[in-house]
Amino acid sequence: MVTPAKREVVINVDGISMDFGTFRALDKVSLSAERGDIFGFLGPNGSGKSTLIRVLLGLLKPSEGHGTILGLDVTSDAEKLKPYIGYMSQSFSLYTDLTVRENLKFYGTIHGLHGPEFKKRYNAVVELVGIGPYVDLLTRKLSGGWKQRLALACSLIHEPKVLFLDEPTAGIDPVARRNLWDLLFELSAGGITLFVTTHYMDEAERCSHIGYIYMSKLIVSGTPDDLKTIPEAHPSGAERYELMLPKPTEGFRHLKSLNYIRDVTIFGNTIHVLMDKQYTPEHLLAAIDTAGLGPGEMRPIAPTLEDVFVALTKKEVAA
Repeated sequence: MVTPAKREVVINVDGISMDFGTFRALDKVSLSAERGDIFGFLGPNGSGKSTLIRVLLGLLKPSEGHGTILGLDVTSDAEKLKPYIGYMSQSFSLYTDLTVRENLKFYGTIHGLHGPEFKKRYNAVVELVGIGPYVDLLTRKLSGGWKQRLALACSLIHEPKVLFLDEPTAGIDPVARRNLWDLLFELSAGGITLFVTTHYMDEAERCSHIGYIYMSKLIVSGTPDDLKTIPEAHPSGAERYELMLPKPTEGFRHLKSLNYIRDVTIFGNTIHVLMDKQYTPEHLLAAIDTAGLGPGEMRPIAPTLEDVFVALTKKEVAA
């Protein structure tokens, strides 16, 4: 039997807290990411996602705990770390009155790239993100998706080993989102470790590992498949079903009135139902027919990541 090779831990966060006066933005957060991981960091607005990124970039000194990237301390070795990390901010932060080429030149110069070395990296990132036809276009004239590609190219110009992306696909269309994620998969396959914040569940499913933070505390961390098996996603005495109805929105309203339905939400043209186990699908389908909302079909389903995070959030709110 061959023992799998041990992978290198690239990002290590150990009990980091961050206080701003009496407000605690991070509360004893611990997590890790290995080389080539796409670590998805999820949580509501204001939960501490961007604060942790700023700590890991060396922009904030944690109130307690410590973190390392590539074995270097994010606080005491912040300057040494700069050549090895890249950052793509939540809001577009490039110079809109410069061309694509000029933005790349500017960021290359910041990272000490000149002459043949810069030309090599310039050609590499332009080819990677496919922005070659637009290199002489003013950045303000780019579409949202191409702006994000340019921002990614600028964050990669110095060939970092770790890349932080703060909601990189916010505000761009679905095709541009898919294309940007294809680029992230290429980077991951090349051994770059990615730390990505997102609000999109489909993007969370694409990550190799996920951490969910709520009100400054890391609630859970693991692979998407692992998170779908946690007890909170499988409440005692309940089963999940997918329900197909002719008029799902009317069915949704009726289901919310039934006391044996614990949770109900619409997914596209179907309804996801969490129902007390003592009631059978036949019982619910009969109730739907009686209400004049049938005919219906049901099948058991596994929880989605959205189900997991909703269940965890409800548990934290109740606590």
